[in-house]
Amino acid sequence: MGFNKIVSGADEAVKDIPNGATLALGGFGLCGIPENTIAALVRLGVKGLTCISNNAGVDGFGIGLMLEKRQVKKMISSYVGENKLFEQLLLSGELEVELTPQGTLAEKLRAGGAGIPAFFTATGVGTLVAEGKEVREFDGRKYVMERALKADFAIVKAWKGDAMGNLVYRKTARNFNPMIATAGKITIAEVEEIVPVGSIGPEEVHTPGIYVKRLFLGKNYEKRIERKTVRAGV
Repeated sequence: MGFNKIVSGADEAVKDIPNGATLALGGFGLCGIPENTIAALVRLGVKGLTCISNNAGVDGFGIGLMLEKRQVKKMISSYVGENKLFEQLLLSGELEVELTPQGTLAEKLRAGGAGIPAFFTATGVGTLVAEGKEVREFDGRKYVMERALKADFAIVKAWKGDAMGNLVYRKTARNFNPMIATAGKITIAEVEEIVPVGSIGPEEVHTPGIYVKRLFLGKNYEKRIERKTVRAGV
């Protein structure tokens, strides 16, 4: 079969990621994060990484595992409030952090994947977010210019994939993974199930295989809940 993008596992998928690389990692909270690939990056021991991710994991899980090993030099994120180690590294100056409004982060990644270098948004005008950035007025309202984001490697987690790299995400995991998959020079996908080519209908594909360079079957997913909330007495 031509265009077979399946590799043996996470370690093979990440083996050429160098020190100092920029990575974009999918997921929303702890939902839809590439658990196997993160574990492989920890084993690889690569350092000096810039990581673009909606969140920074939690202590002891997700990107938090990479923070423990001091592999991350810079985080470009939106929500980081569940990670105490992240806070310590930020306050001590060990970690450079670029906080970005969530919708802006999503659009920066989408724009990067679409070949759009920058765009204007009203979000952040008049706040610290806009400092040092161009502000223009359109139709009587001010907008701040935001640059697109691209990565050396985009790392995503999908529900299903085929050998050609076509991907389907499930529910909340669809939040950041699709735009991240388009924003990397090399996109690595880990999936819960590899299905035969042709079994995913064209209208079901969330990420076309043209964006995906490597795909492998993940295993032993923990799928942790970031913060479990239940009703009293239930």
